Amino acid sequence: MATLAFALARVGLRKGPLLGGWRQRLLAAAHTRQASAETSSTEQKYPGIIESTNEYRFVERLIPPSRVPVPPKHDSYPTPSGWSPPQDPPPDLPYFVRRSRMHNIPVYTDTTFRGCRKMTVIRKIEGDIWALENEVKEFITQLSGRTAVTQVNEVSCMIRVKGFFEQELKKWLLDKGF
Repeated sequence: MATLAFALARVGLRKGPLLGGWRQRLLAAAHTRQASAETSSTEQKYPGIIESTNEYRFVERLIPPSRVPVPPKHDSYPTPSGWSPPQDPPPDLPYFVRRSRMHNIPVYTDTTFRGCRKMTVIRKIEGDIWALENEVKEFITQLSGRTAVTQVNEVSCMIRVKGFFEQELKKWLLDKGF
């Protein structure tokens, strides 16, 4: 009660008479609020926790899956979306191009320098990256009639090819069995 009186004095409500008995009503309300807070903490006990598993299925829908599921088996390939699985025994080559986590061939286009530099990127290469680069150069040279300009990054396991050859390289890698 003393702290309330101190707070009221700081605000200025204790100075001078207030009209209509506001002071008494305010102090009485504060006193009852403080008294009810003291009794409620000791007297009230919360009921036990009730665990309901019936509605947890709604929570499970919100949680993202931890991994991408294995693709289903189809009657014929390629599927209507154009997807084909890799060969069951992987091809016997000195290199291997691993699929992305969504089971796609990791060939992408990259545009830099405000759209002036167009590159095709092959990622997730394992094994002899230089052998793959030589075969890609031969394929692009036959396809375009020009000598292919490539850049090999051994650390990040990727090859960059100058020009847009995404669909052609995807089909070529798919035909090789990746």
